[in-house]
Amino acid sequence: MGKMFNVGKIVNTHGLMGEVRVISRTDFADERYRVGNKIFLYLKNENTPIELTIRSHRVHKNFDLLTFEGYNGINQVEKMKEGILKVPEEALSELEENAYYFHEIIGCNVRTLDGLVLGEITEILTPGANDVWVVKPERGKEMLIPYIADVVKKIDIANKDIVIEPLEGLLD
Repeated sequence: MGKMFNVGKIVNTHGLMGEVRVISRTDFADERYRVGNKIFLYLKNENTPIELTIRSHRVHKNFDLLTFEGYNGINQVEKMKEGILKVPEEALSELEENAYYFHEIIGCNVRTLDGLVLGEITEILTPGANDVWVVKPERGKEMLIPYIADVVKKIDIANKDIVIEPLEGLLD
């Protein structure tokens, strides 16, 4: 199997009918968890992932609730808790121009137009209108960089390099 990407973590069961509660790490939950899609469950002490087929998907209180074909009761899914759900790279769809997957952005180095290196992106927050990148410098406190056209000037995924033009007060 090729490269696998984390799309969520099973944090609990939900009800008695084999539904699991997932904290998602994907912007595309509806696409990822479409009925009939294959997804792979990685459990802590298991070497081989379990291939699952999605039977149902719904959203409830900021969680994605999933059921899988062949798993019809709480006893069958109880052992899935803490498991990580992943999809193979070929399941990732082409994105629109200037759209990126989180795993492409996290780990990139950020610098200003005049070459000042700010640090590495460690996390992406999704508070609302636009994403916010958490940048960790070599020393000092983390910076929050809004992912907006006024600030982000160049993204080079291949070289893990991002150039920004900070708004006044952004780096203070």
